[in-house]
Amino acid sequence: MGILRRKRLVLTLVIFFMCFLGLAIQLWRIQIIKGEVYSCLALEQGSLSVSLEDTPRGKFLDRNLVPFNEGKTENRVVVFPEVVKDKDRAAKDLAKILGVNEVAIKSCLAGGSGYLPYSLTSEQTSLIQQKSWTGIMALPVQFRYGENSLAAQTLGHLGKVSTYAEYFDLVTNSEKIYRYDDLVGKTGLEMVYEEDLKGNRPARAIRVFKDAKDKLLGGPGFELEEQAPDKDRRDVVLTLDSRIQQLVEDTMDRKIDSGAVVVMEAGTGDILAMASRPGFDPAHPEQNTDGAAASSSFDHCAALYQPGSVFKIVVAAAALENNPSIMNSRFTCRGANEDLMRCWKDEGHGDINLSRAFAQSCNPAFVKIGLDLGAQRLIECARRLGLDNQNIIGYPVVNDTRQDLNHLAEPYNLVNCSIGQGPVLVTPLQVAAMTNTIVSGGIYREPRLVKEIRSCSGSVAREFYLDTGSRAISQDSAEIMRRLMELVVDEGTGTEAAVPVCGSAGKTGSAQVGSSGEQTNAWFSGYAPRQNPRYVVTVLVEGGASGSESAAPIFREITESILKLD
Repeated sequence: MGILRRKRLVLTLVIFFMCFLGLAIQLWRIQIIKGEVYSCLALEQGSLSVSLEDTPRGKFLDRNLVPFNEGKTENRVVVFPEVVKDKDRAAKDLAKILGVNEVAIKSCLAGGSGYLPYSLTSEQTSLIQQKSWTGIMALPVQFRYGENSLAAQTLGHLGKVSTYAEYFDLVTNSEKIYRYDDLVGKTGLEMVYEEDLKGNRPARAIRVFKDAKDKLLGGPGFELEEQAPDKDRRDVVLTLDSRIQQLVEDTMDRKIDSGAVVVMEAGTGDILAMASRPGFDPAHPEQNTDGAAASSSFDHCAALYQPGSVFKIVVAAAALENNPSIMNSRFTCRGANEDLMRCWKDEGHGDINLSRAFAQSCNPAFVKIGLDLGAQRLIECARRLGLDNQNIIGYPVVNDTRQDLNHLAEPYNLVNCSIGQGPVLVTPLQVAAMTNTIVSGGIYREPRLVKEIRSCSGSVAREFYLDTGSRAISQDSAEIMRRLMELVVDEGTGTEAAVPVCGSAGKTGSAQVGSSGEQTNAWFSGYAPRQNPRYVVTVLVEGGASGSESAAPIFREITESILKLD
Protein backbone atom coordinates (compact mmCIF):
# COMPACT_ATOMS: atom_id res chain seq x y z
CA MET A 1 0.00 0.00 0.00
CA GLY A 2 1.40 3.32 -1.05
CA ILE A 3 2.09 6.18 1.32
CA LEU A 4 -0.54 8.39 -0.35
CA ARG A 5 -3.18 5.65 -0.04
CA ARG A 6 -2.35 5.11 3.62
CA LYS A 7 -2.68 8.86 4.25
CA ARG A 8 -6.07 8.87 2.58
CA LEU A 9 -7.19 5.92 4.69
CA VAL A 10 -6.03 7.60 7.90
CA LEU A 11 -7.78 10.82 6.89
CA THR A 12 -10.98 8.90 6.14
CA LEU A 13 -10.80 7.17 9.53
CA VAL A 14 -10.22 10.51 11.26
CA ILE A 15 -13.24 12.02 9.47
CA PHE A 16 -15.42 9.03 10.43
CA PHE A 17 -14.17 9.25 14.02
CA MET A 18 -14.91 12.98 14.24
CA CYS A 19 -18.40 12.43 12.83
CA PHE A 20 -19.01 9.63 15.31
CA LEU A 21 -17.65 11.76 18.16
CA GLY A 22 -19.92 14.66 17.18
CA LEU A 23 -22.91 12.30 17.04
CA ALA A 24 -22.01 10.81 20.44
CA ILE A 25 -21.70 14.28 21.96
CA GLN A 26 -25.07 15.29 20.55
CA LEU A 27 -26.70 12.09 21.84
CA TRP A 28 -25.10 12.66 25.25
CA ARG A 29 -26.43 16.23 25.27
CA ILE A 30 -29.94 15.08 24.32
CA GLN A 31 -30.12 12.15 26.71
CA ILE A 32 -28.13 13.40 29.69
CA ILE A 33 -27.93 17.18 29.65
CA LYS A 34 -31.37 17.90 28.20
CA GLY A 35 -32.98 14.52 28.89
CA GLU A 36 -35.28 16.01 31.54
CA VAL A 37 -36.45 18.74 29.15
CA TYR A 38 -37.23 16.37 26.28
CA SER A 39 -38.90 13.94 28.69
CA CYS A 40 -41.22 16.74 29.83
CA LEU A 41 -41.97 17.76 26.25
CA ALA A 42 -42.78 14.16 25.27
CA LEU A 43 -45.06 13.78 28.28
CA GLU A 44 -46.91 17.00 27.47
CA GLN A 45 -47.31 16.01 23.82
CA GLY A 46 -48.96 12.71 24.69
CA SER A 47 -51.37 13.92 27.37
CA LEU A 48 -53.64 16.63 28.68
CA SER A 49 -52.71 18.04 32.06
CA VAL A 50 -53.48 20.76 34.58
CA SER A 51 -50.75 21.92 36.94
CA LEU A 52 -51.81 21.98 40.59
CA GLU A 53 -49.06 24.51 41.21
CA ASP A 54 -49.65 28.01 39.84
CA THR A 55 -46.05 28.16 38.65
CA PRO A 56 -43.41 25.41 38.81
CA ARG A 57 -40.63 27.31 40.52
CA GLY A 58 -37.85 27.00 43.07
CA LYS A 59 -38.09 28.60 46.51
CA PHE A 60 -36.41 31.47 48.27
CA LEU A 61 -34.84 30.16 51.49
CA ASP A 62 -33.59 32.29 54.36
CA ARG A 63 -30.14 31.92 55.93
CA ASN A 64 -31.46 29.03 58.05
CA LEU A 65 -32.92 27.27 54.98
CA VAL A 66 -36.46 28.13 56.03
CA PRO A 67 -38.78 28.85 53.05
CA PHE A 68 -39.14 32.61 52.94
CA ASN A 69 -42.73 32.76 51.71
CA GLU A 70 -44.85 29.66 52.21
CA GLY A 71 -47.55 30.65 49.73
CA LYS A 72 -51.02 29.18 50.11
CA THR A 73 -53.14 26.22 49.03
CA GLU A 74 -56.72 26.68 47.83
CA ASN A 75 -59.31 24.23 46.52
CA ARG A 76 -60.17 25.09 42.91
CA VAL A 77 -62.39 23.70 40.16
CA VAL A 78 -60.19 21.84 37.67
CA VAL A 79 -61.71 21.36 34.23
CA PHE A 80 -60.85 19.31 31.13
CA PRO A 81 -63.40 20.70 28.63
CA GLU A 82 -62.35 18.11 26.03
CA VAL A 83 -63.97 15.29 28.04
CA VAL A 84 -66.98 17.07 29.59
CA LYS A 85 -70.06 15.37 28.09
CA ASP A 86 -72.94 17.77 28.68
CA LYS A 87 -71.28 21.18 28.95
CA ASP A 88 -74.50 23.19 29.15
CA ARG A 89 -75.86 21.12 32.02
CA ALA A 90 -72.50 21.07 33.79
CA ALA A 91 -72.16 24.84 33.42
CA LYS A 92 -75.61 25.44 34.87
CA ASP A 93 -75.05 23.19 37.91
CA LEU A 94 -71.52 24.44 38.50
CA ALA A 95 -72.61 28.09 38.31
CA LYS A 96 -75.28 27.38 40.94
CA ILE A 97 -72.75 25.77 43.30
CA LEU A 98 -70.25 28.60 42.88
CA GLY A 99 -72.84 31.40 42.93
CA VAL A 100 -71.53 32.94 39.71
CA ASN A 101 -72.91 33.78 36.27
CA GLU A 102 -73.56 30.73 34.08
CA VAL A 103 -72.13 32.56 31.05
CA ALA A 104 -68.74 32.83 32.80
CA ILE A 105 -68.66 29.07 33.40
CA LYS A 106 -69.66 28.33 29.80
CA SER A 107 -66.79 30.52 28.64
CA CYS A 108 -64.35 28.52 30.78
CA LEU A 109 -65.68 25.22 29.46
CA ALA A 110 -65.24 26.46 25.90
CA GLY A 111 -61.49 26.91 26.41
CA GLY A 112 -58.61 24.62 27.27
CA SER A 113 -57.80 22.62 30.38
CA GLY A 114 -57.12 24.55 33.59
CA TYR A 115 -58.56 25.61 36.93
CA LEU A 116 -61.24 28.26 37.47
CA PRO A 117 -60.47 31.56 39.27
CA TYR A 118 -62.79 30.81 42.22
CA SER A 119 -61.64 29.72 45.67
CA LEU A 120 -63.85 26.91 46.99
CA THR A 121 -65.28 26.48 50.47
CA SER A 122 -65.30 23.01 51.99
CA GLU A 123 -69.04 22.80 51.29
CA GLN A 124 -68.60 23.71 47.61
CA THR A 125 -65.75 21.21 47.33
CA SER A 126 -67.95 18.47 48.74
CA LEU A 127 -70.84 19.30 46.37
CA ILE A 128 -68.59 19.18 43.30
CA GLN A 129 -67.06 15.87 44.38
CA GLN A 130 -70.54 14.39 44.84
CA LYS A 131 -71.46 15.24 41.25
CA SER A 132 -68.74 12.91 39.89
CA TRP A 133 -68.52 14.83 36.64
CA THR A 134 -66.15 13.52 33.99
CA GLY A 135 -63.55 16.19 33.36
CA ILE A 136 -64.63 18.45 36.27
CA MET A 137 -63.19 17.99 39.76
CA ALA A 138 -62.27 19.92 42.91
CA LEU A 139 -58.58 19.73 43.80
CA PRO A 140 -56.11 21.70 45.95
CA VAL A 141 -53.86 24.11 44.01
CA GLN A 142 -50.62 25.50 45.43
CA PHE A 143 -50.06 29.25 44.92
CA ARG A 144 -46.65 30.90 45.20
CA TYR A 145 -47.87 33.94 47.11
CA GLY A 146 -49.87 33.79 50.33
CA GLU A 147 -51.47 36.40 52.51
CA ASN A 148 -48.21 37.51 54.12
CA SER A 149 -45.40 38.01 51.62
CA LEU A 150 -42.17 39.28 53.15
CA ALA A 151 -39.50 41.38 51.41
CA ALA A 152 -41.78 41.97 48.43
CA GLN A 153 -39.63 44.67 46.83
CA THR A 154 -36.50 42.54 47.19
CA LEU A 155 -37.91 39.23 46.01
CA GLY A 156 -40.00 40.90 43.30
CA HIS A 157 -43.06 39.49 41.58
CA LEU A 158 -44.13 37.33 38.63
CA GLY A 159 -46.13 38.22 35.55
CA LYS A 160 -47.18 36.57 32.32
CA VAL A 161 -44.94 36.71 29.28
CA SER A 162 -46.40 39.80 27.69
CA THR A 163 -44.75 40.17 24.28
CA TYR A 164 -43.36 37.94 21.58
CA ALA A 165 -39.98 39.66 21.96
CA GLU A 166 -39.89 38.68 25.65
CA TYR A 167 -40.92 35.10 24.81
CA PHE A 168 -38.30 34.86 22.05
CA ASP A 169 -35.60 36.13 24.41
CA LEU A 170 -36.54 33.53 27.04
CA VAL A 171 -36.58 30.52 24.71
CA THR A 172 -33.40 31.68 22.94
CA ASN A 173 -31.29 32.32 26.03
CA SER A 174 -32.59 29.63 28.36
CA GLU A 175 -32.40 25.86 28.62
CA LYS A 176 -35.84 25.82 30.24
CA ILE A 177 -39.23 25.15 28.62
CA TYR A 178 -41.33 28.29 28.13
CA ARG A 179 -44.87 28.79 26.90
CA TYR A 180 -46.35 32.10 25.89
CA ASP A 181 -48.67 32.37 28.93
CA ASP A 182 -46.06 31.30 31.53
CA LEU A 183 -45.45 33.32 34.68
CA VAL A 184 -41.90 34.70 34.76
CA GLY A 185 -39.93 37.02 37.03
CA LYS A 186 -40.66 40.67 36.31
CA THR A 187 -38.81 42.44 39.13
CA GLY A 188 -36.37 41.79 41.98
CA LEU A 189 -34.74 38.43 42.61
CA GLU A 190 -37.56 36.66 40.77
CA MET A 191 -36.27 38.31 37.59
CA VAL A 192 -32.54 38.11 38.38
CA TYR A 193 -32.67 34.34 39.06
CA GLU A 194 -35.36 33.42 36.52
CA GLU A 195 -33.10 30.84 34.85
CA ASP A 196 -32.36 29.09 38.17
CA LEU A 197 -35.84 29.25 39.70
CA LYS A 198 -37.86 28.18 36.65
CA GLY A 199 -39.05 24.57 36.76
CA ASN A 200 -40.05 22.40 33.82
CA ARG A 201 -42.79 20.39 35.52
CA PRO A 202 -45.13 20.99 38.48
CA ALA A 203 -44.72 19.17 41.79
CA ARG A 204 -48.41 18.13 41.51
CA ALA A 205 -50.57 17.75 38.41
CA ILE A 206 -53.68 15.96 37.17
CA ARG A 207 -53.18 14.24 33.81
CA VAL A 208 -55.05 12.16 31.26
CA PHE A 209 -53.29 10.47 28.32
CA LYS A 210 -54.25 10.59 24.64
CA ASP A 211 -53.20 8.78 21.49
CA ALA A 212 -51.73 10.13 18.25
CA LYS A 213 -55.23 11.12 17.08
CA ASP A 214 -55.84 13.09 20.31
CA LYS A 215 -58.31 10.50 21.61
CA LEU A 216 -58.19 9.74 25.34
CA LEU A 217 -56.62 6.44 26.28
CA GLY A 218 -58.45 4.11 28.61
CA GLY A 219 -61.54 6.28 28.87
CA PRO A 220 -61.81 9.01 31.47
CA GLY A 221 -58.86 7.75 33.50
CA PHE A 222 -57.24 10.69 35.25
CA GLU A 223 -53.91 10.28 37.00
CA LEU A 224 -52.85 12.44 39.94
CA GLU A 225 -49.11 13.05 39.87
CA GLU A 226 -47.62 14.07 43.22
CA GLN A 227 -44.07 15.14 44.04
CA ALA A 228 -42.98 14.63 40.44
CA PRO A 229 -39.19 15.09 40.32
CA ASP A 230 -38.11 18.35 38.71
CA LYS A 231 -34.32 18.48 38.53
CA ASP A 232 -34.35 21.80 36.69
CA ARG A 233 -35.70 24.12 39.36
CA ARG A 234 -33.30 25.48 41.95
CA ASP A 235 -33.66 27.27 45.27
CA VAL A 236 -32.06 30.62 46.08
CA VAL A 237 -30.60 30.85 49.60
CA LEU A 238 -30.61 34.40 50.96
CA THR A 239 -28.67 36.01 53.79
CA LEU A 240 -31.99 37.33 55.14
CA ASP A 241 -33.42 35.95 58.39
CA SER A 242 -37.18 35.50 57.97
CA ARG A 243 -37.78 36.04 61.71
CA ILE A 244 -35.96 39.39 61.69
CA GLN A 245 -37.60 40.38 58.40
CA GLN A 246 -41.01 39.69 59.95
CA LEU A 247 -40.20 41.81 63.02
CA VAL A 248 -39.00 44.68 60.85
CA GLU A 249 -42.04 44.64 58.59
CA ASP A 250 -44.47 44.39 61.52
CA THR A 251 -42.86 47.47 63.06
CA MET A 252 -42.90 49.36 59.77
CA ASP A 253 -46.59 48.58 59.25
CA ARG A 254 -47.28 50.35 62.53
CA LYS A 255 -44.73 53.15 62.41
CA ILE A 256 -43.56 53.96 58.85
CA ASP A 257 -45.82 54.91 55.95
CA SER A 258 -42.91 55.55 53.60
CA GLY A 259 -39.26 54.67 54.11
CA ALA A 260 -36.79 51.84 54.56
CA VAL A 261 -35.13 49.67 57.20
CA VAL A 262 -31.94 47.66 56.72
CA VAL A 263 -30.58 45.20 59.28
CA MET A 264 -27.05 43.92 58.74
CA GLU A 265 -24.98 41.33 60.58
CA ALA A 266 -22.22 43.30 62.26
CA GLY A 267 -18.80 42.41 60.92
CA THR A 268 -19.74 40.27 57.91
CA GLY A 269 -21.89 42.65 55.88
CA ASP A 270 -24.65 40.04 55.43
CA ILE A 271 -28.08 41.64 55.08
CA LEU A 272 -30.46 40.12 57.64
CA ALA A 273 -33.49 42.21 56.69
CA MET A 274 -34.34 44.88 54.15
CA ALA A 275 -37.84 46.28 53.88
CA SER A 276 -39.56 49.19 52.16
CA ARG A 277 -42.82 51.00 52.67
CA PRO A 278 -45.25 51.43 51.09
CA GLY A 279 -45.27 47.72 50.38
CA PHE A 280 -47.11 45.86 47.67
CA ASP A 281 -48.77 42.48 47.25
CA PRO A 282 -46.75 40.33 44.79
CA ALA A 283 -49.91 38.33 44.06
CA HIS A 284 -51.47 41.62 42.91
CA PRO A 285 -48.48 43.83 42.03
CA GLU A 286 -50.73 46.61 40.82
CA GLN A 287 -51.84 47.25 44.42
CA ASN A 288 -50.17 48.44 47.61
CA THR A 289 -50.72 46.30 50.68
CA ASP A 290 -53.41 48.76 51.80
CA GLY A 291 -55.33 48.22 48.56
CA ALA A 292 -54.33 51.53 46.96
CA ALA A 293 -52.89 51.61 43.46
CA ALA A 294 -49.15 50.92 43.42
CA SER A 295 -46.98 53.07 41.18
CA SER A 296 -44.21 50.45 41.19
CA SER A 297 -42.43 47.86 43.30
CA PHE A 298 -39.99 50.60 44.33
CA ASP A 299 -37.18 49.41 46.61
CA HIS A 300 -36.41 52.27 49.01
CA CYS A 301 -33.46 50.35 50.52
CA ALA A 302 -31.45 50.73 47.30
CA ALA A 303 -32.76 54.20 46.37
CA LEU A 304 -30.84 57.47 46.71
CA TYR A 305 -31.58 60.04 49.43
CA GLN A 306 -29.85 62.98 51.04
CA PRO A 307 -28.38 61.59 54.27
CA GLY A 308 -28.58 64.72 56.42
CA SER A 309 -26.40 64.60 59.52
CA VAL A 310 -25.69 60.88 59.11
CA PHE A 311 -23.05 62.13 56.65
CA LYS A 312 -21.24 63.70 59.60
CA ILE A 313 -19.85 60.21 60.21
CA VAL A 314 -17.87 60.68 56.98
CA VAL A 315 -16.75 64.21 57.92
CA ALA A 316 -15.64 63.16 61.41
CA ALA A 317 -13.85 60.05 60.11
CA ALA A 318 -12.03 62.07 57.42
CA ALA A 319 -11.00 64.65 60.02
CA LEU A 320 -9.60 61.95 62.32
CA GLU A 321 -7.71 60.32 59.45
CA ASN A 322 -6.09 63.59 58.40
CA ASN A 323 -5.60 65.17 61.83
CA PRO A 324 -5.98 62.90 64.90
CA SER A 325 -5.39 65.89 67.19
CA ILE A 326 -8.69 67.41 66.05
CA MET A 327 -10.25 65.80 69.13
CA ASN A 328 -8.59 68.65 71.08
CA SER A 329 -9.86 71.39 68.76
CA ARG A 330 -12.54 73.88 69.77
CA PHE A 331 -15.36 75.33 67.69
CA THR A 332 -17.82 78.16 68.19
CA CYS A 333 -21.53 77.81 67.39
CA ARG A 334 -23.66 80.98 67.33
CA GLY A 335 -26.86 79.17 66.36
CA ALA A 336 -29.18 81.24 64.15
CA ASN A 337 -26.57 84.01 63.87
CA GLU A 338 -24.05 81.95 61.90
CA ASP A 339 -23.12 83.34 58.47
CA LEU A 340 -22.51 80.18 56.42
CA MET A 341 -24.92 77.69 58.00
CA ARG A 342 -27.21 78.22 60.94
CA CYS A 343 -27.52 75.57 63.62
CA TRP A 344 -30.74 73.72 64.40
CA LYS A 345 -30.36 75.10 67.92
CA ASP A 346 -31.24 78.80 67.58
CA GLU A 347 -29.28 79.94 70.65
CA GLY A 348 -26.25 77.94 69.50
CA HIS A 349 -23.94 75.55 71.31
CA GLY A 350 -21.30 78.16 72.16
CA ASP A 351 -17.77 76.88 72.67
CA ILE A 352 -17.77 73.18 71.70
CA ASN A 353 -15.33 70.34 70.98
CA LEU A 354 -15.65 67.59 68.32
CA SER A 355 -17.16 65.01 70.68
CA ARG A 356 -19.97 67.30 71.77
CA ALA A 357 -20.42 68.72 68.25
CA PHE A 358 -20.95 65.16 66.92
CA ALA A 359 -23.27 64.19 69.76
CA GLN A 360 -25.35 67.36 69.40
CA SER A 361 -25.10 67.32 65.57
CA CYS A 362 -23.84 70.90 65.48
CA ASN A 363 -23.99 72.21 61.90
CA PRO A 364 -21.55 75.18 62.14
CA ALA A 365 -18.83 73.01 63.67
CA PHE A 366 -19.06 70.46 60.86
CA VAL A 367 -19.16 73.14 58.18
CA LYS A 368 -15.88 74.46 59.62
CA ILE A 369 -14.38 70.93 59.68
CA GLY A 370 -15.52 70.28 56.10
CA LEU A 371 -14.06 73.52 54.81
CA ASP A 372 -10.76 72.86 56.56
CA LEU A 373 -10.57 69.34 55.10
CA GLY A 374 -11.49 70.38 51.56
CA ALA A 375 -13.68 68.53 49.10
CA GLN A 376 -11.05 66.08 47.88
CA ARG A 377 -10.33 64.59 51.29
CA LEU A 378 -14.04 64.23 51.99
CA ILE A 379 -14.59 62.55 48.63
CA GLU A 380 -11.73 60.11 49.21
CA CYS A 381 -13.02 59.12 52.66
CA ALA A 382 -16.61 58.77 51.41
CA ARG A 383 -15.40 56.47 48.63
CA ARG A 384 -13.44 54.28 51.03
CA LEU A 385 -16.58 54.03 53.18
CA GLY A 386 -18.53 52.75 50.15
CA LEU A 387 -20.74 55.76 49.48
CA ASP A 388 -20.21 55.50 45.73
CA ASN A 389 -20.53 51.70 45.61
CA GLN A 390 -24.05 50.52 44.83
CA ASN A 391 -23.05 46.85 44.42
CA ILE A 392 -24.86 44.19 46.45
CA ILE A 393 -23.40 40.68 46.34
CA GLY A 394 -25.91 38.39 44.64
CA TYR A 395 -28.30 41.21 43.76
CA PRO A 396 -27.21 43.16 40.68
CA VAL A 397 -28.91 46.54 40.67
CA VAL A 398 -28.80 49.17 37.95
CA ASN A 399 -26.30 51.83 38.96
CA ASP A 400 -28.00 55.20 39.56
CA THR A 401 -25.77 57.77 37.89
CA ARG A 402 -27.17 60.60 40.03
CA GLN A 403 -24.79 59.45 42.76
CA ASP A 404 -21.55 61.27 42.04
CA LEU A 405 -19.28 62.29 44.90
CA ASN A 406 -17.45 64.66 42.57
CA HIS A 407 -20.36 67.06 43.06
CA LEU A 408 -18.86 67.83 46.49
CA ALA A 409 -15.99 69.60 44.75
CA GLU A 410 -18.21 71.85 42.64
CA PRO A 411 -18.41 75.55 43.62
CA TYR A 412 -20.63 76.43 46.61
CA ASN A 413 -21.46 72.77 47.42
CA LEU A 414 -18.99 71.96 50.19
CA VAL A 415 -20.86 73.83 52.95
CA ASN A 416 -24.15 72.00 52.35
CA CYS A 417 -22.43 68.67 51.70
CA SER A 418 -20.57 68.85 55.03
CA ILE A 419 -23.91 68.38 56.80
CA GLY A 420 -25.34 65.84 54.31
CA GLN A 421 -27.44 68.23 52.24
CA GLY A 422 -27.07 69.44 48.66
CA PRO A 423 -25.97 66.98 45.96
CA VAL A 424 -24.62 64.29 48.30
CA LEU A 425 -26.83 61.17 47.85
CA VAL A 426 -26.69 57.75 49.52
CA THR A 427 -28.84 54.63 49.85
CA PRO A 428 -29.98 53.13 53.17
CA LEU A 429 -27.95 50.02 52.30
CA GLN A 430 -24.83 52.15 51.83
CA VAL A 431 -25.41 53.89 55.17
CA ALA A 432 -25.75 50.48 56.86
CA ALA A 433 -22.50 49.30 55.20
CA MET A 434 -20.75 52.52 56.33
CA THR A 435 -21.91 51.94 59.92
CA ASN A 436 -20.75 48.34 59.67
CA THR A 437 -17.32 49.65 58.64
CA ILE A 438 -17.07 51.57 61.93
CA VAL A 439 -18.11 48.44 63.85
CA SER A 440 -15.62 46.31 61.90
CA GLY A 441 -12.59 48.33 62.97
CA GLY A 442 -12.45 50.40 59.78
CA ILE A 443 -12.80 47.52 57.26
CA TYR A 444 -15.39 48.15 54.54
CA ARG A 445 -17.29 45.15 53.12
CA GLU A 446 -19.84 45.08 50.33
CA PRO A 447 -23.31 44.02 51.53
CA ARG A 448 -24.31 40.46 50.62
CA LEU A 449 -27.91 39.37 49.95
CA VAL A 450 -27.58 35.94 48.29
CA LYS A 451 -25.51 33.12 49.81
CA GLU A 452 -25.92 30.31 47.30
CA ILE A 453 -28.01 28.56 44.67
CA ARG A 454 -29.11 25.03 45.64
CA SER A 455 -30.18 22.18 43.39
CA CYS A 456 -33.32 20.14 44.10
CA SER A 457 -31.14 17.53 45.85
CA GLY A 458 -29.85 20.16 48.30
CA SER A 459 -26.33 20.37 46.90
CA VAL A 460 -24.76 23.79 46.35
CA ALA A 461 -24.73 24.66 42.66
CA ARG A 462 -23.27 28.14 43.00
CA GLU A 463 -21.97 30.16 45.95
CA PHE A 464 -21.62 33.89 46.55
CA TYR A 465 -18.70 34.61 48.83
CA LEU A 466 -18.43 37.34 51.44
CA ASP A 467 -16.32 40.36 50.56
CA THR A 468 -12.89 40.04 52.20
CA GLY A 469 -13.00 43.80 52.77
CA SER A 470 -10.69 46.77 52.34
CA ARG A 471 -9.23 49.25 54.81
CA ALA A 472 -11.39 52.41 54.82
CA ILE A 473 -10.14 54.11 57.98
CA SER A 474 -7.61 53.17 60.63
CA GLN A 475 -8.58 51.03 63.58
CA ASP A 476 -7.82 53.94 65.93
CA SER A 477 -10.16 56.24 63.97
CA ALA A 478 -12.87 53.55 63.98
CA GLU A 479 -12.54 53.16 67.75
CA ILE A 480 -12.92 56.91 68.28
CA MET A 481 -15.94 56.96 65.95
CA ARG A 482 -17.59 54.25 68.04
CA ARG A 483 -17.12 56.36 71.18
CA LEU A 484 -18.61 59.37 69.38
CA MET A 485 -21.63 57.32 68.27
CA GLU A 486 -22.10 56.07 71.82
CA LEU A 487 -22.08 59.68 73.01
CA VAL A 488 -24.91 60.50 70.56
CA VAL A 489 -27.13 57.98 72.36
CA ASP A 490 -25.90 58.79 75.89
CA GLU A 491 -26.35 62.56 75.84
CA GLY A 492 -26.90 63.77 72.29
CA THR A 493 -29.64 63.77 69.67
CA GLY A 494 -30.09 59.98 69.76
CA THR A 495 -31.18 59.36 73.35
CA GLU A 496 -34.44 57.82 72.06
CA ALA A 497 -32.34 55.08 70.42
CA ALA A 498 -30.93 53.83 73.74
CA VAL A 499 -31.32 50.06 74.14
CA PRO A 500 -31.46 49.03 77.83
CA VAL A 501 -28.91 46.68 79.38
CA CYS A 502 -26.75 45.89 76.34
CA GLY A 503 -26.52 49.46 75.06
CA SER A 504 -26.49 50.92 71.56
CA ALA A 505 -24.79 53.62 69.51
CA GLY A 506 -25.46 55.50 66.30
CA LYS A 507 -26.10 58.78 64.52
CA THR A 508 -29.25 60.75 63.76
CA GLY A 509 -29.92 62.64 60.56
CA SER A 510 -32.62 65.03 59.35
CA ALA A 511 -32.50 65.94 55.67
CA GLN A 512 -34.72 68.76 54.41
CA VAL A 513 -35.95 67.88 50.92
CA GLY A 514 -38.16 69.52 48.35
CA SER A 515 -37.81 72.89 46.66
CA SER A 516 -38.21 74.77 49.93
CA GLY A 517 -37.28 72.04 52.40
CA GLU A 518 -40.91 71.43 53.30
CA GLN A 519 -40.35 67.70 54.01
CA THR A 520 -37.88 66.03 56.33
CA ASN A 521 -36.38 62.60 55.80
CA ALA A 522 -35.47 61.27 59.23
CA TRP A 523 -32.50 58.91 59.68
CA PHE A 524 -30.91 56.83 62.39
CA SER A 525 -28.09 54.39 61.75
CA GLY A 526 -26.50 52.51 64.60
CA TYR A 527 -25.56 49.19 66.17
CA ALA A 528 -26.10 47.03 69.24
CA PRO A 529 -24.90 45.73 71.64
CA ARG A 530 -22.09 48.16 72.40
CA GLN A 531 -19.72 45.40 73.40
CA ASN A 532 -19.22 42.85 70.63
CA PRO A 533 -21.86 44.39 68.31
CA ARG A 534 -24.06 41.90 66.49
CA TYR A 535 -26.50 44.01 64.52
CA VAL A 536 -26.34 47.16 62.43
CA VAL A 537 -29.73 48.82 61.90
CA THR A 538 -30.44 51.74 59.58
CA VAL A 539 -33.85 53.45 59.62
CA LEU A 540 -35.17 56.00 57.11
CA VAL A 541 -38.55 57.65 57.65
CA GLU A 542 -39.72 59.77 54.74
CA GLY A 543 -41.74 62.75 55.91
CA GLY A 544 -40.67 62.33 59.53
CA ALA A 545 -40.22 65.03 62.17
CA SER A 546 -36.47 64.50 62.70
CA GLY A 547 -33.97 61.72 63.17
CA SER A 548 -34.20 62.01 66.95
CA GLU A 549 -38.02 62.05 67.10
CA SER A 550 -38.99 59.70 64.26
CA ALA A 551 -36.16 57.32 63.37
CA ALA A 552 -34.34 56.79 66.70
CA PRO A 553 -37.37 55.29 68.57
CA ILE A 554 -38.01 52.89 65.68
CA PHE A 555 -34.35 51.84 65.77
CA ARG A 556 -34.71 51.08 69.48
CA GLU A 557 -37.94 49.08 69.02
CA ILE A 558 -36.56 46.98 66.15
CA THR A 559 -33.20 46.37 67.84
CA GLU A 560 -34.80 45.33 71.14
CA SER A 561 -37.08 42.90 69.30
CA ILE A 562 -34.16 41.34 67.42
CA LEU A 563 -32.09 40.94 70.57
CA LYS A 564 -35.02 39.17 72.27
CA LEU A 565 -34.87 36.52 69.52
CA ASP A 566 -31.39 35.62 70.74
